[in-house]
Amino acid sequence: MVVTGTDTGVGKTVVTAAIAAAAQAAGLRVAMVKPGQTGTATGEPSDADVVTRLADPATVRTIASYPEPLAPLAAARVAAAEPLELYAAVDAVREEADKHDLVLVEGAGGLLVPMGLRPSGEPWTIADLAVSLGAPAVVVSRAGLGTLNHTALTLEALDRRAVPAGVVLGAWPAEPELVHWANLSELVPTMVGAVPDGAGALEPGVFRRSAPGWLTPALYGVLDDWRAWADETS
Repeated sequence: MVVTGTDTGVGKTVVTAAIAAAAQAAGLRVAMVKPGQTGTATGEPSDADVVTRLADPATVRTIASYPEPLAPLAAARVAAAEPLELYAAVDAVREEADKHDLVLVEGAGGLLVPMGLRPSGEPWTIADLAVSLGAPAVVVSRAGLGTLNHTALTLEALDRRAVPAGVVLGAWPAEPELVHWANLSELVPTMVGAVPDGAGALEPGVFRRSAPGWLTPALYGVLDDWRAWADETS
């Protein structure tokens, strides 16, 4: 399962951790693979570090890392490093799939960010990786203004590639405003989860116990009534 987003900073890593936690609570053996991690020179915890702290899946693996906080292909070029090759990423994910019930592949930035190079020298994206793997996608979206267009564009790009996809709101606010409720009503038909803002700061035990309640059964959670969820949230 590929976890992508409408943009950078939308909550992909915390959503990945939530899916991992819910799947493990359901009895699955889970791996998380990060094909391209950038920004390692900033000193911030990596996405793999965050997922390990929050969900502690059986395996957490980063294929390639680069110092600058750029798109992976750009970061590789700036560092004069070897770009990640598409089929090296495919092989790495399939290797983990042989040993786990679920492999979560977390992208970088949005769906069409250049991740590395094909053998032909052409750039590849997380959308290309999903197609090569035959994997469904989770699209992490913002809750606020602008999300409808970004989400529709991302879903359309996936649909044109015949990649099944559902939407998770990456940071549902504690005090939602009219725009958040209006967006929710538009997005519900495609939604498979909503993670509360600040979930990444929760104590890991609380995060793991709470995660199934943020996700629908499609993502190994227990959320099955959006109207009841909305009443609870409000």
